[in-house]
Amino acid sequence: MTLRSPLSRVLAGFTLAIAPMIAQPASAQFFWSPPDMSAPPLTDDAAAAAMGLPGATAAEVKAGLAWNLRAALNVAALQCQFEPTLLAISNYNAMIAHHDAELDTAQTVLLGYFQRTVARGKPGQSASDMYNTRIYSGYSTVQAQKGFCQATAEVGRQAIFAERGTLNEVGRVGLGSIKKSLVAAGEQFYGTPGYDYVVALPSFAPKCWKKGVLLPVCHQAWNDRTGVQP
Repeated sequence: MTLRSPLSRVLAGFTLAIAPMIAQPASAQFFWSPPDMSAPPLTDDAAAAAMGLPGATAAEVKAGLAWNLRAALNVAALQCQFEPTLLAISNYNAMIAHHDAELDTAQTVLLGYFQRTVARGKPGQSASDMYNTRIYSGYSTVQAQKGFCQATAEVGRQAIFAERGTLNEVGRVGLGSIKKSLVAAGEQFYGTPGYDYVVALPSFAPKCWKKGVLLPVCHQAWNDRTGVQP
């Protein structure tokens, strides 16, 4: 017979209590009940439209998928450092090292797209440079930062374990959820009190003010709108 001391029972209970906290998915870093960021894989037509590459060939779509995923993970490496456990920087660096050949090819193919659709030489190069600036700006977010960081962390992990030459397929599957995460959506169970409030301000129309003082009629209208009782 094995006897268990009260201390053993306490330690066992403590272990059971903290076990769910030890290994949590990325969503648990921000949300108890995360928003649904799932999205279907992008078809070639949907990908070309989402990436702003109208008329792209199949090879150009593949290049765009890899290059856009690189841009998204690069922005995440810059914006998501506030949560170190997401490993945003190390995931990005590992992805670059692992898929450098595919990314080099993607950059060349995309430059060829703009040389083909805009003009050869400097105009095509300028269009390519502007495209890079645009996609980086498109992945930058403030209000949706937590969702974006969560989505990029999950896709970034997939990228570093994907076989070389298949980064475009990771982008095809994951870019939809990353783009969906750019729309602000917070905690689904408890709500998001930090984002859901609305500040009610009085009217700033000139007729409502005299010498810096809010006139009674407009003050009453402000009270009525906010539910304040006199």
